Amino acid sequence: MARPNILLITTDQQRFDTIHAHGYPHMLTENLDRLAREGCSCVNAYSPNPVCLPARHNIITGLSAKYHTFDDNYFDDSHQIPYDLPTFAQCLSDQGYDTIAIGKMHFQPYRRHNGFHRLLLMDEIPRFREDDDYALYLKDHGYEHLQSIHGVRHMLYMQPQRSLVRDEDHGSSWVASETIKYLENKSKDKPFMIWAGFIAPHPPFDVPSSYADLYKDRNIPLPLQSKTPLSTLAEENKNIADHPNTETLMRARELYYSAISFVDHNVGRILDKLEEMGELDNTFIMFTSDHGEMLGDMGTYQKFLPYDGSSKIPMIIRYPKLVEKNSIKKEFVDLNDIFPTFLDVAGIHYPGKIQLPGASILSNEKDRSYQYIEHQHGARRWCCIITEEYKYTYYYGGGKEELYDRIHDPYESENLLYTHKDEYEEVRIDLRKKLIELEKRWGLEGCIENDDFKVYEDFEINFYREANPPFFPSHLSKEYEREQLWSLEKELEEAIKEEEVVDLRKLDQEYFITRNIVSKEKIDEICKRRKQ
Repeated sequence: MARPNILLITTDQQRFDTIHAHGYPHMLTENLDRLAREGCSCVNAYSPNPVCLPARHNIITGLSAKYHTFDDNYFDDSHQIPYDLPTFAQCLSDQGYDTIAIGKMHFQPYRRHNGFHRLLLMDEIPRFREDDDYALYLKDHGYEHLQSIHGVRHMLYMQPQRSLVRDEDHGSSWVASETIKYLENKSKDKPFMIWAGFIAPHPPFDVPSSYADLYKDRNIPLPLQSKTPLSTLAEENKNIADHPNTETLMRARELYYSAISFVDHNVGRILDKLEEMGELDNTFIMFTSDHGEMLGDMGTYQKFLPYDGSSKIPMIIRYPKLVEKNSIKKEFVDLNDIFPTFLDVAGIHYPGKIQLPGASILSNEKDRSYQYIEHQHGARRWCCIITEEYKYTYYYGGGKEELYDRIHDPYESENLLYTHKDEYEEVRIDLRKKLIELEKRWGLEGCIENDDFKVYEDFEINFYREANPPFFPSHLSKEYEREQLWSLEKELEEAIKEEEVVDLRKLDQEYFITRNIVSKEKIDEICKRRKQ
């Protein structure tokens, strides 16, 4: 059998419960539904490290942070994957595949190829315009005035807003267009491997106006609530969103779902092109995300938490020659399985010296009765083991623990170690022992001492908002380029022009004003124009 083409489609920060065909009727995802009908839905898929940079390095190396060395999002350009670790792109390139990465990769350093022949990159906040292919595209298509090319982060990071670019120029459209352009010009002599990486639905939720009201009249779910106290990390996480009322939160949820539907539309464009070219059934397709988004569940937002909203992800595979149509895989799978799955379908042996934690999703080589997840280091580190019945999490800061009954409490509303500790002591001890062994094997060095978890003094909650302004404008070398840029305040006003629910007076202006990100006088002027 000829080697198949391989297409990996990833979104950023997409929760597991956002595909209509997977049992979530509020969603409008006709093209992902098509993938599910024509392929296999992995309904217990998880991110083994639910934050962007670590998760993506798990994907490319197939290994945990212990080996690829990225346990969080914050590293400078001197930090990179050890050169002796193979990547799936390098393995496929070496065996004759034509490989290209399009969109968000979040590699470190930014333009390190990691085995891909070509990169066409789109980052959230690129440091240099010249490094970012999408930023250059916008400059060439009439948007040389924009600083916030993926939505306004300052003050509006989790707030309702609209895209500052036309539908066809949006980042989600650009990823699909560049993927289609590659397919139209690809080599006829080699199989291809494409990683198409969408930034959406990662905040800001800068949805094109044509999609912004898609969910306004739909019965979307309310945020989940917790009956028991949360971890220090989760309590800190509550500070991020700055939603003054339920109305703005629910509107933000609508736009999050709209962003996914717009990605779905663009996934459909790629599938249609493959079908038109006669390559659809010759291509192994995987759709997934790097991690989820809490989206107000338990009062929390973003990722880097063990709860399903953050760590559980959608995953679908399609390849009619090996994958049964409309099938469901209930066993645990995770992002570590992507690398060995690609090698399996391509008929390539893994050349690395370190045993991979994952295995091909098409094989029975891995014990899939449990799932291991980790994040961070020191007092902010936590690790987690999930079985069919339970989820047990250990937090290194203060040695705190959580235990949830996945069968009777699928929404993780009650920490049993808070309400029924004695009753579940045997379960706690058993899962704790298993998790310690997993930490020894795959966790960071120094986490286990004397066959037990290390305990750090718990950290103090850090109050913060998402305050990163665009980076590339400060690096523009030509004065005329800097002069034509819109101010951050003008971008903010344009982004919320059609979102009446946003009341700037109720947002934490002071946080951004005192950091010289926005001007109080200009924000006051915007409020007057909005009659707030």
